[in-house]
Amino acid sequence: MGLWAALNGCRRGLSVMLIEERAIGAGASGGLLGALMPHMPDRWTDKKQLQFDALVSLETDIARLEAETGLSAGYRRTGRLIPLPKPHLVDLARGHERDALSVWNQKGRPFFWHCREPGYRADLINPEVTLAGCVEDTLAARVSPRGLTGLLHAALLRHPHFSLLTGDRVVTLDADKGNVRLESGRQIAFGQAVLAAGAATEALLDGLIGPLPKKIVVPVKGQAALLQASLPPETPVIYLDGLYVVPHEGGEVAIGSTSENVFAEPFSTDHQLERLIASARMLLPLLSDAPVIERWAGLRPKAIGRDPMVGLLPDHPRVAVLTGGFKVSFGLAHALAEALVGALVTGDGKTGLPAQFSPEHHLFEAGMKKSG
Repeated sequence: MGLWAALNGCRRGLSVMLIEERAIGAGASGGLLGALMPHMPDRWTDKKQLQFDALVSLETDIARLEAETGLSAGYRRTGRLIPLPKPHLVDLARGHERDALSVWNQKGRPFFWHCREPGYRADLINPEVTLAGCVEDTLAARVSPRGLTGLLHAALLRHPHFSLLTGDRVVTLDADKGNVRLESGRQIAFGQAVLAAGAATEALLDGLIGPLPKKIVVPVKGQAALLQASLPPETPVIYLDGLYVVPHEGGEVAIGSTSENVFAEPFSTDHQLERLIASARMLLPLLSDAPVIERWAGLRPKAIGRDPMVGLLPDHPRVAVLTGGFKVSFGLAHALAEALVGALVTGDGKTGLPAQFSPEHHLFEAGMKKSG
């Protein structure tokens, strides 16, 4: 999210400094999955419309960056397969199929939620998990997380008013004076600041507004793995009961991910990942002997209420927040950053995003009473 915000700022002619504690992509954005999954097409809301628009526009935005830099983000709209192992799931799926005909057919880009017969794609999926059929959606896509962060980094380096500071950490942020103090002791002045620190955002917010009865942004541990397997590049993303199998370019397949609210070791893998790998091998027999070439663990930021937190911080007009995307960041980050930077440039603070994305809403959910 921070990379997209920085790029939007540069494109609008702002001088931008990005402060990164370790290195770009060292946090959750440097993971393995990169699944771009749409919300279910039922009970349509402004939030679902926002995500639909973002998933469609991301394709164009990435193509622009690839043309500018000559690099690849590994993006492909492969679609998604969702096995239906039990008969009662079929009626639900057929309802979604009807919903998608109306809400996914927009802007001259019709996308579909097809209900397929039992045993569909038996060349790929274990028929034992498609006994009642399979869903095939044509909206879903995938992107290489590291490819995209590298692409954004390269695009930023092309802007003369961009600077990157790595290997240092923001310790305190003084919104009134407009400066941050780093762990090294260095102080940096700013006109406006965007907090896009992922799971570390909570500590910075505590320094500005004080602790609240509930945490606004909590870390959720995720574990994932990368397997070496020669699947065709157009192979769809496959999802079943919380397990994602995401084929990538170069014969790599990502498996993930866990969602752990309680953990002792945030950056180590364990038996929970091994269970996911075993489930993936059962789901796709083609992976039965595929070697594991990387195991990954990291912390993802989940804002209270699960929705991203985007906008100016109440009572601190110099400070904006852009965090909490949890599992939807890669598909939404470009749209959220554009809305936030637009609000900063115009000075009115209006992002045009759903009300539940606002910092005010998150603060209220965390126990802060509205003033007045």
